[in-house]
Amino acid sequence: MKKEAKLLMIKAIDSLVLCADHFNRPWDQGRVHAILIFLDHSFEMLLKAAIIERGSKIREKGAKETIGFDKCVRKCYSDASVQFLTDEQVLTLQAINGYRDAAQHYLLDISEQHLYLQAQAGLTLFKDILKEVFEIDIYSRLPRRVLPLSTTPPTDLHSLFSSEVEEVKRLLTPGKRRGVEASSKIRALAIMEGAINGEKNQPSQGEINKISKQISKEVSWESLFPGVASINMTQTGYGPSLDLRITKNEGIPVHLVPEGTPDAYVVGVRKINELDYYSLGLKNLADKLGITQPKAHALVQYFAIQNDAEFFKEIRVGKTKFKRYSPKALATLRDIISEDTTVVEKAWREIQAAKGREPSSLQP
Repeated sequence: MKKEAKLLMIKAIDSLVLCADHFNRPWDQGRVHAILIFLDHSFEMLLKAAIIERGSKIREKGAKETIGFDKCVRKCYSDASVQFLTDEQVLTLQAINGYRDAAQHYLLDISEQHLYLQAQAGLTLFKDILKEVFEIDIYSRLPRRVLPLSTTPPTDLHSLFSSEVEEVKRLLTPGKRRGVEASSKIRALAIMEGAINGEKNQPSQGEINKISKQISKEVSWESLFPGVASINMTQTGYGPSLDLRITKNEGIPVHLVPEGTPDAYVVGVRKINELDYYSLGLKNLADKLGITQPKAHALVQYFAIQNDAEFFKEIRVGKTKFKRYSPKALATLRDIISEDTTVVEKAWREIQAAKGREPSSLQP
């Protein structure tokens, strides 16, 4: 294992242990905030370790700081040289990051059952990533004595949201004057819905007020939170070996958006029919550029086209993998060639001269 990746992984596990420590403490002062902050931090360190271990970088050219949580998730989801995250794993990460933002920067009222579901799903995901990228069993790095106990055992996600909405109704009963508490509880529910729908920003007070009014009008929770209604949490094992994972039902509408799109999460994000979006093979690309396939491939390597999710994706159909390019990749390469007609030959010569080195490390 690379030294930098190892140190980041150790830091990630330290934060995970602190998260578990705070979860099991018998007093509540600062507990929820600490759990979410340490859990979020553990994942940022783990993703950075994974990115480095897979040969990519966590600091952009000329930048003084390393990339943040969002960029880490995007690279681990869509960068061809790093990719290991699934759609469902991204949903878990986005939800945890959203809860951390609310807990650290404002008010969040998340029930014990809801907190448990997020924390246990987070622990399961941490375990899965550690095994996938580093081939390390999480149980070899955690204290054996941890045994979470609760006076309010968690329920399934759908029952949880139903009971939470009922609690909000109680808080909104005329005469109780508990609107702030109701808003804090709605915020926790809305963050989960936003993560599923690919909305990055915290819910505004206006959005929370709108949900409050709909709850008072007896609108069903499934109508208020359709994204949550479209997922489940599957459970395997029991006791200390319990695994909890988000699983999506069929038919959830998701779409690909460019990085930096306002109000869009890192990935909310997949084209429903990827072959429609990534519609070009290398031969198609070469033909439309009017060059040979080898030179088109040299151009792709020279400009690191395969490292950008907007341009390239390796799509699996059955047991076969297909390398596909988007029309945006074609348009970008056309613009490059039109600005410098010698760039094709330049790329070809440099790629040929660099045989035996990693093509993705070459920059124009």
